[in-house]
Order: sequence, then C-alpha cells, then structure tokens
Amino acid sequence: MTLLDTFQVAFRSLAINKMRSGLTMLGVIIGVASVILLVSVGSGLQAFVTDQFDELGTDLLTVFPGELKFGDTAGREGGPPGSANNKLTREIAELIERRADLVEGVTPVATTYSETKYLGKERTTGILGTTVNYIDIRKSPTDKGRFFSRQEESGTKRVAVLGATTVKELFGNRDPIGEDLKISGKSFTVIGVFESKGAAFGNDQDDLVAIPLTTFERVFDLDKVSYIYTKVGDVERVDQAKRQIERILLTQMNNEDVSVIGTQDLLDTVTSILGVITAGLGGIAAISLVVGGIGIANIMLVSVTERIREIGIRKAVGATSRDILLQFLTEAATLSVIGGVVGILIGVGGSLILNNFVQTVVPTWSIILGFTISALTGIVSGVGPAIKAARMDPIAALRFE
Repeated sequence: MTLLDTFQVAFRSLAINKMRSGLTMLGVIIGVASVILLVSVGSGLQAFVTDQFDELGTDLLTVFPGELKFGDTAGREGGPPGSANNKLTREIAELIERRADLVEGVTPVATTYSETKYLGKERTTGILGTTVNYIDIRKSPTDKGRFFSRQEESGTKRVAVLGATTVKELFGNRDPIGEDLKISGKSFTVIGVFESKGAAFGNDQDDLVAIPLTTFERVFDLDKVSYIYTKVGDVERVDQAKRQIERILLTQMNNEDVSVIGTQDLLDTVTSILGVITAGLGGIAAISLVVGGIGIANIMLVSVTERIREIGIRKAVGATSRDILLQFLTEAATLSVIGGVVGILIGVGGSLILNNFVQTVVPTWSIILGFTISALTGIVSGVGPAIKAARMDPIAALRFE
C-alpha cells in the first residue's frame, strides 16, 4: 500500500465523521491560536519597550536618589523632591556637568503634582521643573511656540511649556500660546507646546507642564530634584562615563544615597523580564495543545474500537500490520496538522485585529513552533491507538460484533 493510498484512506475515514473530526481538531486549533496570540502580544510589548528606550537613546545615563535594585520588591530607597532620603540637588547636577568630561549635557528634573487652572477649568497635572538642556537630552522638541531660555531660567520667570493632553483638557481648541495659566495659585504664561509622545508603560507622557527649575523651587519651596539626566558624548564610552559620574557623586554622598542607571541597563532588564513573561504565556497556551492531544488519542481509541471488523477485513484481504499502523497514524496526524493550520490562520488573523488596540508582533518562530507541536501532538497521540489496531488478530477482529 503506497503512502498516497494511506492518505486517501485516512481522509475518507475522517470525512465520514465530519462533526467528530471537527470537534477533535478544536482543541488543537484553540491551542495553536492561543500560543500565537499570546506570544504576539508578549513580543509586541517587547518591541514597544525597545522602541521607547530607543527614543531615549543608549547614550543616556540617569542619576536616581537612593539605591535602585532591579528585581527587589523594596524597589528604590530614595524619594521625590520632598523626601528626606533624597539628596539630589541642582548643585550636584552642576558639579557633574563641570567635572565629568565624558558627559556633554546634564539636566536635573524635579517633579510634583499640582492644580492647574484656566478660565474655570481645573485639573491635577504633573509639574516638571528642569533646565534649558531638557529638550535636547530628552529629545522633546516643541510643536508650537518655544521652550524657555537660559535667561528666563536664571531670572526665575513664570513661563510654562505644556504637553498635548494638558492643552486638550484645559484649552480645548483654543491656541494656548500667550495665555495665562494658574499653577498652584500662581500665574504662568504659556510659551510652548511639546510634540505629542503618547502613552508609555501606562503613563501619559503628554500630561505635564514644564517650567524652569529655579521657578519650580521657588513656587513649591523645594530644593531637591527627582533625578538627573546626563547625555554621554560617545556611546562607546557609556560605561566609563557611568563610573566617572559615580566617582564624582561619592565625593558628595554614600553609595546607598544614589544610583546611576544607563538606558541600556534598563532595557536589558525589562527585556529579560518580558522574555520570561512571553515564554510563560506561550507555555500556558501550550497546555491547550496537550488537552487537544488527549482528545485526539481518545477519539482514535474510539475509532479503533468502532472499526475492529474493518481492520479484520483489511488484514484478511492482504493489508499488513504496517499498513494499519500507518493508516491510523496518518488519521491522527491529519487531524492535528489541519487543526494546526487553522489555528495558525486564526492566531495570525487575531493578532492583526488586536494590533489595532495594542502593538502585536507575530514572530516566525511562533508559527513554526505552533505547526511543529501540532503535528507532533497528532503523531504522539495516535501512536497508542495505531499500535493497538496494528496488533489485532484478523480472525478475532472478523468475529467481533
């Protein structure tokens, strides 16, 4: 019996019980589709995170207050500008700028939340106090108007640059440039609007108001900063620059009082965590494939029992045990392969639809893995029933009622 004959017999047998064959494939379809969908979401999240960090650039080093411990539930032991544990100041940023020759730009950033008000509209907004270097180091250009100048910073001027969300919520369709905005009860002149950045990690990057750090310190009576951004002149020397900054900081405080973290350090850590999550999601979905395999094994055992006389007749007219073995293995493999192909189509299609809401990426390896596992599931699930059928005695099979 040729391989083609084996496939033809297998397809005819499956076609006789279309409903049962379809329900048997359902477990494999769900399993493969789930693997591809969940892996695509995890991979999309990894791609999104990578894009976000690429926007920052690998030449960025950030100085945080306190000791930042990755993977530690205690997290960072420092604090915001008003925290007693925070020892970062504008003067420390200036010290880094003077002494770190590998650093080409430094900008301290202080953050808080405050009530912002315009013509009766009021909302709580993130207030960011920084210096003129901020737009270059953080790659945050203005879409309208301009950023504040060094003169406005040194003169403690009450000028503000708004994020797109803040403009939308407070000003609607009105042009905010030149308008007066109340921040913590003080009047500020709007001089610019940042280009929209959208959301990142669940945080709206456009919901902010940036003002000169000197003004921030006076309005909120705070002399500490939340963190310090430093831009390294040569990307190849980021590690050297990091060590240089740490040595400078040690002259002012202890190791436990501050952390210097590179963008690449953060990216590597987050990517590693997301990789584990993606693998975990794929593993959870793969359980459906195991269930599908059990379903195929059960149905094939039922099929063998129902077709005992057929097996006896085939053996009586010359079919070998090998022919019977191949027929049932082919039926099981066909069920799982067709289910795998349908599952791949549903998984890829679902990922494309889901991409309208969250970023998804379908890795080629997930498709290959889904198809391979589905085929192996069918073969492994069909081995037991196929061996049982192949070992049947033709005389006993013909007597079976």
